[in-house]
Amino acid sequence: MAEDTQATNEEVDVEEVSAEMVDESMSNDDVDQAESVTEADSETETVADEIAELRQQLSDAEDKFLRSQAEMQNMQTRLVKEQAQALKYANQKLGLAVLPALDNLERALQVEADDEAAEQLKKGVEMVFTTLKQALVDNGIKEVGVVGETFDPNFAQAIQSVPADEAHPADTIASVMQKGYVLDDRVIRPAMVSVYS
Repeated sequence: MAEDTQATNEEVDVEEVSAEMVDESMSNDDVDQAESVTEADSETETVADEIAELRQQLSDAEDKFLRSQAEMQNMQTRLVKEQAQALKYANQKLGLAVLPALDNLERALQVEADDEAAEQLKKGVEMVFTTLKQALVDNGIKEVGVVGETFDPNFAQAIQSVPADEAHPADTIASVMQKGYVLDDRVIRPAMVSVYS
């Protein structure tokens, strides 16, 4: 019987040892599994962080692209406006160059012709003056600052004032010393006038 008890004790010991080994192997498996879960969680967090960073970079790149597209459109619009304005006022330089010649022709026409040769010469000057003035009008250059008009400081400079009376109301142009000209809506040379005040 002692042998049976001893054999039973040995069996129990073997069973206990096996149970302990199974527990240890389960513990090692659990530890390995827990470590692999932790590693997977860590990798998932790293991948999530990378995805978030890439999304932010994509968002920044889209924003830069949209801004550059808007800037390009603004530049094109500005260029079209500048070209239209350049075409609209292209005759300004020519007008400024021609105006002194027109003034001189007008002064020449104010001289009295006392013989037939002078009269013929005056007619020729008048024809040139008329043709030149019409060329300016055809190119959008118009005269401003006419005697009797209401004085407008946008188109004329008042050089002197003249007392107003019943026949000549205040703030009207009394005389023109130098004619003014506009190209469309831009003053290329203001008129120099005297104004009733």
